[in-house]
Order: sequence, then structure tokens, then C-alpha cells
Amino acid sequence: MDVLSFHLCLETKHNRVCCGGHSPSPEDIAAIKQADVVLLPPYCKESLYQTACDHCAHVFPNYKQRYRYPGKTGQAAFFLDMNVPHPKTQIYRSISSWHNGKDRQFDFPFVFKLDWGGEGNNVHLVHTEEDLAYCLVKAEAWENNQNKPGFVLQQYIPTSGKSLRVVVINKKYFSYWRRGPEGCDTFYSNIAKGASIDLESDPHLQQAAVTTLKKFCQQTKINLAGFDFIFNKDDSDITPYFLEINYCFRTKGLGGPRVYQQLLEQGVREWLIKK
Repeated sequence: MDVLSFHLCLETKHNRVCCGGHSPSPEDIAAIKQADVVLLPPYCKESLYQTACDHCAHVFPNYKQRYRYPGKTGQAAFFLDMNVPHPKTQIYRSISSWHNGKDRQFDFPFVFKLDWGGEGNNVHLVHTEEDLAYCLVKAEAWENNQNKPGFVLQQYIPTSGKSLRVVVINKKYFSYWRRGPEGCDTFYSNIAKGASIDLESDPHLQQAAVTTLKKFCQQTKINLAGFDFIFNKDDSDITPYFLEINYCFRTKGLGGPRVYQQLLEQGVREWLIKK
């Protein structure tokens, strides 16, 4: 089996680098056509993924849904299409769609998310009209200056300052909590904003999210991503709410880069055996 890898951490007999996220070169395309299997990196342009799928029957990871539903607006539409539990969301593809659209459906506070950004960046908890005005100015600047239009308004769900990350690597699932400072019901629960890792708490909630995600991944064929879930602290129900999908994610909660690489290599080996 001829395995071609564009992933810097997955070495095979045939490795290539698609530099700077550029589209594949003629040499890349020729190598893909000769391969039985193509392994792709997390920072992968849609053009590289589509070229690999066009010319090779076996491509890992499966990024079909990543490019079909891009950004936070896309993911909100994805969750709607899949009819999975998620915070109520209004999608705005541009500032003009806001001005021409219906009134918002949420009372204060609610969540405002620009279409792009990670680790809690460009995500705001909106308490007042002044907060909302600030977010809209920021969204317009991103649309005009960064050519990145779109944002969502989302129902605020109280979580006691924690969220659950569940990582899928091929057929295996790894879950852990990300908690804000102890005793502080903070809005953000991102590692980059000071959250801590908790592997042990509320195993029944972790299992509920993993069970839900397994079904979701079976339906969508997603086999490498970090999913964020939240639970409503004021609700006795243990429904896990889908929050976001991270195709590029930090590895601290899995044990760090070295442990993640081992898990990834094992997952790819098991995937290759099936192929």
C-alpha cells in the first residue's frame, strides 16, 4: 500500500509539505494520483482536501463536513441540519443581513460569536445594548477589513464555568472538562484564558456526551476533531449541548503533543488496517 503523507507528524515512505497552506502544486497532484492513501494535516486548505478526494479513494481525516459547513455560522447550520441539541442560535451571514433581518430572539444576556476565532477569541457575553453595539462594530470591521463576514447570536446557557471537550481520533473518544477558576462562574472555559483540565468529574455527563458524539460521528463520518459540549447547570436533564467543532485543537487535555502524536499514530494505523 502506497501511503502519502502531508502531515508533518505522520512519517511514511512518501512525505510532502504543502507549504503555507497553499493549494497543491502539479507535483503534489501527481503524487496524490499515485497514492493508495493520503494523510492530511489539520491546517489543510480545502483545495488540497478536495484534490486528495478527487484522485484517491482513501483520505484521512474526513473533512467533508468541515468544508461543507465552514466557520461558526456553518457549524450552527450543521447542528440545525443534524437536529442535535445545541443552544438556540440565530445566524447572520453579514452585517447587512442583521440590518435587514428579524429582531433577535434572545433576552440579555446572550452570546455573540464572530464567524472566525478560537480559544474564546471573538466570543462575547452580551449584557446590554452597549455591549451589542460594540460587537456589531467589531463584526463590521472584520467584514470590511479582514473579508470575514458573518456572526451568530446564541442563547446563553449557565454552565458553572466549565465545558466538556471530547476528542475523536478515528474510532476512539477522549473526554475532559475545562474549568474556570475555582469558585468563579466565569463565562470562558478555554485553556488559553486560564482554564484547568479536569479528567475525573461527573463521569455520567462525560459518558452522555461521548455516547451522543459516537452517533453523530457515525452519521457524519467525522474521524478527527475536538467537540465542545456544555450542560445547563439549572436543568436536571443531562442533555449534552453541541457548542462547537474544532478541527485544529490544543492537546494539553490529552496529555500534551507527544501523547497526542502517539494517539494519532495509533488511530491512523487502525484506520489503515480497515482500509
